[in-house]
Amino acid sequence: MSIPSFGVGTFRLKGQTVIDSVRNALDLGYRAIDTAQIYDNEAAVGQAIAESGIPRDELFITTKIWVSNYAHDRLIPSLRESLAKLRTEQVDLTLIHWPAPGNGVALPEYMGALAEARALGLTRQIGVSNFNIALTRQAIAEVGREAIATNQIELSPYLQCSQLTAFLKSQGITVTSYMTLAYGKVLQDPLLAEIAHKHQATVAQVALAWALQLGHAVIPSSTRRENLASNLLAQQLQLDAEDMARIATLERNGREVDPEELAPVWD
Repeated sequence: MSIPSFGVGTFRLKGQTVIDSVRNALDLGYRAIDTAQIYDNEAAVGQAIAESGIPRDELFITTKIWVSNYAHDRLIPSLRESLAKLRTEQVDLTLIHWPAPGNGVALPEYMGALAEARALGLTRQIGVSNFNIALTRQAIAEVGREAIATNQIELSPYLQCSQLTAFLKSQGITVTSYMTLAYGKVLQDPLLAEIAHKHQATVAQVALAWALQLGHAVIPSSTRRENLASNLLAQQLQLDAEDMARIATLERNGREVDPEELAPVWD
C-alpha cells in the first residue's frame, strides 16, 4: 500500500464550491481527494465523486477523525457516518487529525480505535496528522511502524520541518505536505520567482515540485480549474540541485497553523 504523491485538498471549501473543485479536479485527472470531518464537506465531496462516474477503485479518498470523536466509543461510529456522507463502504486512508494533548483521550485509546476501524474494513490504511516526533514514536509503539501510512503535516519552503521529515523517512512513513504554498505567501517570493522563470514554470509549480522531489506527497487545493490544471504540471517539473539548495535557504519556521489546544510541541 502507498500514498498517492499528488492529490487535491478541500480545506475551507464547502457546498457548491467544493463540489465544483472536486468535479474539476477529477475531470482534469486527479484521483486522490483529501477531506476531513471538521471540514463539514464530506457529503458534498461524496456527491461530486458520485456524479463523476469514475469507478471507486480508481480513487483514493482520505478523511480525518476530529478530536470530539477520539474516544473509543465514538471513533468508529463517526467514521461510519463519514463513509455514509462520502457514499462509500471504505475510505483508503483515515488519519487522526490533531494530537490534541489536552483533549482528555489518551493516544493509546484513539490509535487503538483507529486500528480497529482498519481491521473492520472501514479504511484500507491509517495514519496521523500534525504529530511531532515524540507522538509519532508513541503511535508506532501502539500500532506498529508499518501500520502508519503517513503523517500529514504543514510543510512549505518557509517551514521545512527537517528534523521531523528525516525521522519519518527513517521509519518508512510518508510525509504528506499540506499548506505547501503557505496560504499563498510563497507565491510572492523573489527567489522562487527566479527559479520559476528559469524553468518557464509558475511559482506554485516550483513549490510543489520541491516537495515532490523531497519525496513528499502534496494535496494543494484551488477553486479555479486553471490553477488545478497548472498545479498538476508540477509533477513534470525537474528542479536541479542548485534550485533545491536555494529553496533550502528559505526556511524561516513560517508556521501558518498552530491551534494551541490541538497542536503538540513542535520539533
